Amino acid sequence: MTVASAGLTRRAALQLAGGAAAFAAMTPWAWAAGKTGLHGLSIFGDLKYPPEFKHFDYVDSDAPKGGRMVFQPPYWYFNQNPQTFNTLNGFVLRGDAPPRIEMIFDTLMARADDEPDAVYGLVAETVDVSADGNVFTFHLRDTPRFHDGSPLTAEDVAFSLTLLQTQGHPNIAQVIKPMASVAAVDPRTVVVTLDGTQNSETILTIVDLPIFSKAFYTDNAFDAATLTPPLGSAAYKVGNLSAGRYIELERVDDYWGKDLPVNAGFANFDVIRIDFFRERQPAFEAFKKGDLTFREEFTSKTWVQDYNFPAVAAGKVVKSDFPGEKRPSIQGWMINTRRSKFSDPRTRQAIGLAFDFKWANRNLFFDAYTRQVSYFQNSDFAASGLPGPDELALLEPFRADLPAEVFGEPYVPPDGDGTGTDRAILRQAADLLAAAGWKQEGRFLVDAEGNRLTVEFLLNTASLEPVTSLLVGNLKRIGVDASLRVIDPAQYQLRTSDFDFDIVMFAVKFTPTPLDGLQQIFSSQAAATPGTFNYAGISEPVVDALLERMTGVRSREELMALTRSIDRVLRARHYWVANWYLGKHRVAHWDVFGWPAIKPDYAFTPETTWWFDRDRAAAIGKAG
Repeated sequence: MTVASAGLTRRAALQLAGGAAAFAAMTPWAWAAGKTGLHGLSIFGDLKYPPEFKHFDYVDSDAPKGGRMVFQPPYWYFNQNPQTFNTLNGFVLRGDAPPRIEMIFDTLMARADDEPDAVYGLVAETVDVSADGNVFTFHLRDTPRFHDGSPLTAEDVAFSLTLLQTQGHPNIAQVIKPMASVAAVDPRTVVVTLDGTQNSETILTIVDLPIFSKAFYTDNAFDAATLTPPLGSAAYKVGNLSAGRYIELERVDDYWGKDLPVNAGFANFDVIRIDFFRERQPAFEAFKKGDLTFREEFTSKTWVQDYNFPAVAAGKVVKSDFPGEKRPSIQGWMINTRRSKFSDPRTRQAIGLAFDFKWANRNLFFDAYTRQVSYFQNSDFAASGLPGPDELALLEPFRADLPAEVFGEPYVPPDGDGTGTDRAILRQAADLLAAAGWKQEGRFLVDAEGNRLTVEFLLNTASLEPVTSLLVGNLKRIGVDASLRVIDPAQYQLRTSDFDFDIVMFAVKFTPTPLDGLQQIFSSQAAATPGTFNYAGISEPVVDALLERMTGVRSREELMALTRSIDRVLRARHYWVANWYLGKHRVAHWDVFGWPAIKPDYAFTPETTWWFDRDRAAAIGKAG
């Protein structure tokens, strides 16, 4: 395997400069440039809903209000932690915040989950776009107010965006770095000016960020880890809580925006309660008792074997499958290349070869999963086959800096022979380690200085031990001093934020049009910034160059060429041990809910669109 140099050749750098200039000359948001009074925004201008729309198609606008939903959120953001919490600020690096704390804050605009990249007015009624696509003027509604009755003004919007850019979590601050200024022109008008380095998704990220009360965060430090409920303005506010155990979000009866089209059919539960568990088994037991009423199941063995308790047999608990989202996703064990022992791609590839997916899928997952192979899995943004002309146009200037594999079929890890210890593949892994300079000394491999090749998998839940143990065992067979360690959630959050680990598991779904977010996982800047999701420490000049070209993307076809090219480079460099994915949601719930007939293509958020069905609840004795 070719190990390419860390920098770019002069020829590639010059060609990059020319390409970047050509991309920069293109006007982003060309469809909206110079337009005023827009009720919505989308990257390529294909809005589904007209100005007079009444509600999104994927909700029931007549859904009843009331009841409770009690669950563990299946996904989370920034510093949020599904296993514990010690702060209510979910937008900074410090502390562990509860998932869904974002539900107490309104935003300038709201996303439509049945469109890949569209937003419609929430706090902002309309928006004007400048001729060059760099200035967005938002005209706020007259009625927004915070939960204490104080008005939400343009000053609060400008304050919030500035605060997030300067003190927010790195995964927020880096994305909105192109925001040159934000200014409140008058109480109902705010102007966001971008510096021209943004990509087409940057403004969609900005309009989806929380709006804080300037008065509240003038009196309270934004970066403090505190359990003082922040002042919000949305359909929910913080209710009862016990640090690290549970938090309740209470519906606001007189919510100012409840009749807006973007809110019709949402916020149906009186109370959304989130319970916290350090391990999955206690959470499952709580669900069996009815303490939790909704559960998305991520453990195949449990889904197949353990939903046989009396409430299931009696029809009180229902098992359902819901379609997955049309969004690119990542899941894998990320290898921390900041540690010199993992600097050689051959070492990283060898670690990946030790995973017999076929055995794990059959024996641990009941053949439920498909092997993950791409950084943009399950989407058109993933590379496949030989590079097409559009990909070659992007990659050719960097040929001297790239492994030859980038220009062939993208790397696909072998599944193994299903024995758990595929000897041929393990022999290939051993050969790669030898080629990378590791030598056998007794039972273990050492480098030229005699340092043993140690590999520790850091986990935050014991549920991952069986599959990780398979990989650890195979690595030991070829001389790697491999181990796994399970630590508590707070310590895990701190260590991953500081990149203090050998290998951790990482899973994320990108937005349907993945422009923003890639830098936080794949760029050199993110590799050097604690708190980002670049757990692998990816610092590839070619990838940085391709990411820079996101600024000028004018079509989905251009974006696909870029992501496929990035995918080829990363897969050839072996930064991870690819995991698996499931193209659906496995959901179990007590039969107390109703839900809309249509599930949107780009999200699955039962806590926002489902409702409490009193008749169903009464039928199983849970109406109270």
